[in-house]
Amino acid sequence: MSTPFITKGGRFLDSKTKVTEQKRVTAMIKKIDQRLAQKRQELAQAQHETSAVQRNYGDNTRVNITEADDRIETNAAVQQQKQLVAHTVENEAILKKQIKQLLALRQSPYFGRIDIDEAGEKETLYIGTASFIDDQQHFLIYDWRAPISGIYYNGTLGTVRYQTPNGTRQAKLLKKRQFLIEHGQIKNLFDTNETVGDSLLQYVLGTARNDYMKNIVATIQQEQNDIIRDTHHDVLMVQGVAGSGKTSAILQRIAFLLYHSRESLNSEQMILFSPNRLFSHYIADVLPSLGEKNIRQVTLAEFLNYRFSGLQVETLFDRYEQDQANFPPLAQQIRHFKESLAYMSAIDTYLAQLKPSQLAFTAIYANGQVFFSQQEIQTIYAQLPEKMLAADKFLATKNTLIKRLKHKIKTEATADWVAAEIDILSDERYRQIIGHHHFTTGDAEWRFIAEAIVRKRFAVVYDALYNDYFIDIYQQYSNFMASVPQIPVPAKIWQTMMATYRQQLERHYLRLADATPLLYLRDQLTGSGQNHALQHLFIDEMQDYTPAQLRYIRHAFPNAKFTLLGDRAQDLFTGEKQIDFQRQLPIIFQTKRINVITLNKSYRSTYPITKFAAATLGDNNQIEAFNRQGRQPQLITTSTATDSLQQISQKCQQLRLRHETVAILTKNQATSDWLFARLKLDSETTLLTDTDRALPKGIVILPIYLAKGLEFDAVIAYNVAKSQFKTTQDQHILYTMASRAMHELILISQGGPCRFIQQIPTKLVQRQSITKSHTAP
Repeated sequence: MSTPFITKGGRFLDSKTKVTEQKRVTAMIKKIDQRLAQKRQELAQAQHETSAVQRNYGDNTRVNITEADDRIETNAAVQQQKQLVAHTVENEAILKKQIKQLLALRQSPYFGRIDIDEAGEKETLYIGTASFIDDQQHFLIYDWRAPISGIYYNGTLGTVRYQTPNGTRQAKLLKKRQFLIEHGQIKNLFDTNETVGDSLLQYVLGTARNDYMKNIVATIQQEQNDIIRDTHHDVLMVQGVAGSGKTSAILQRIAFLLYHSRESLNSEQMILFSPNRLFSHYIADVLPSLGEKNIRQVTLAEFLNYRFSGLQVETLFDRYEQDQANFPPLAQQIRHFKESLAYMSAIDTYLAQLKPSQLAFTAIYANGQVFFSQQEIQTIYAQLPEKMLAADKFLATKNTLIKRLKHKIKTEATADWVAAEIDILSDERYRQIIGHHHFTTGDAEWRFIAEAIVRKRFAVVYDALYNDYFIDIYQQYSNFMASVPQIPVPAKIWQTMMATYRQQLERHYLRLADATPLLYLRDQLTGSGQNHALQHLFIDEMQDYTPAQLRYIRHAFPNAKFTLLGDRAQDLFTGEKQIDFQRQLPIIFQTKRINVITLNKSYRSTYPITKFAAATLGDNNQIEAFNRQGRQPQLITTSTATDSLQQISQKCQQLRLRHETVAILTKNQATSDWLFARLKLDSETTLLTDTDRALPKGIVILPIYLAKGLEFDAVIAYNVAKSQFKTTQDQHILYTMASRAMHELILISQGGPCRFIQQIPTKLVQRQSITKSHTAP
């Protein structure tokens, strides 16, 4: 890119300034090369040491361990060698990470410069993706996450404040300079009073999308920086329009938190709930490119299936597909009730009033006989103080049963069958039982072996106690449903729903609406299911979650701080009844430290596409379009399915000449399957489903719910006809389809377009009608 930036608020710089800055870049790369050579030499030495230690470890493990003294000495040596191996391997990993970081800096050492005056001392600082310090411990480049780097993102010329670990500091920002450096060469630079100049954004956003989300810390806007650096709130909710940089901000926030709290926080203490597996793959390279390990990612379906081992839990996508076919009003009422906070509160009330006789205890069997009867378990529970919490009572009951099991083992160890089994023990089995134990008397040894045999016989009992199998939690949930007051539908309908629940359980199937209430009931009753180690939890596409699901996730991770990202206009799953999360957050999370940030400016799409997408929502939307020009969206109306297929084929051929990725988006999976089977395309075409993890280049066909969070160079939205798009949910589907496109958008309507498109001003869309007589061959 050789042409100069034309930037609002920016100032062009003369060639002399560029030459001076290029000299610094070149000198910086020379220093980076020197450091690279040093680190590579250290890595070679570390690899040599690792090999030597591993060889030594192998030799030590072959020492004769027949004698006790030799065994003790050898074990100590082996442990020492293990520690040495771990240390050398860790050292290698650190050096490899440093080399990778230096290689990235070599390509583009920095993207920003700030000149500040702090307490009379003037200083010039350069901002990059990582810190670079010389041998005298002087910062040549500051990490973008460093406290002082906040000035670059938030400050305009004049007095500025920035946060440090020791409190707020004040300085005067004298200059802000932005660079575009590629392969060590300055492509352009300018001084600005803006956070990031529009031309820099236009350049970055105008390039073709690759298979992964880009890491562009150079283009962080002030409102995104507020998201990234928020460390003061327990819950951060970001309501952002499509393409506003929510996902970029959440990943950069993760990198910032790991940098900011590196002494007390690691990637294992974070988890990200992703909308689908494709999205997880799409963002996989961002954190590593920022020098951090990826955190765990999980979809809601994966999380629930893990918690319900042995049951198939209905997925959000399966339910969506079924709803497209049939979703009667009474079923909607029941679902919304089960997914409400009121339903979760009803569980708390139910447990508080639960009598021992109402608990669904089940007998524990061993070898075909009752070991602990239902009555015995119920009696133990009933004898506990009435005011104890249900979870405490359950734990006390469990401990009592375990004590009785241990007592039974000691008693049964004297039985004749045990003595008979000891008499026929093989030498190998005897050594397995004894292990490294030593006994002072023969009686003690015999007793040890006898109890080990009985323990093995009764292992099934201990397993049942450990896993809480002495209560039928599914029956308990059924009992709860039978007791719920003020159900929103006729009693007969509710009873039919309960019968369906039991029938589906027999087939090892559970409806999504029942999943989190059932888990909550189980956890509150048994005191299980909580992870206290997790410190940060992130949810993307928050609008796809119900209040009951968020309430349960909050319960499951009680010590975590939450970052929630969403866009109400992309709500594809809740039907006609939208949820006001901003009002419900204080109830769900029971904290006052909530921060809500709204992002109204969309950067992903061109100006014409964003204006069109916003217009599908009507006049009340507050979406601001970023000024990046491009082609006007096209609406092609056809009369038959054959015409539509031919138009898609033609458009795909044209779009592939200009773009790497073309997505054909449909309303559901069945339509995607139908299109894939009938389209005749010259380019390689991939049909995507919810089991796919990779997002290939070329032409892809997928239902809209799998495209959430993703972006494509060009999008073809299939069949936006009035016969297909009728409801408010359909309006959100249409908006989500349109907002996936970065550079070009084409809409195909078989028959007249839907009312959401008909209401759009003519100037925002190029319209074309195709009749059979004009169909291309």
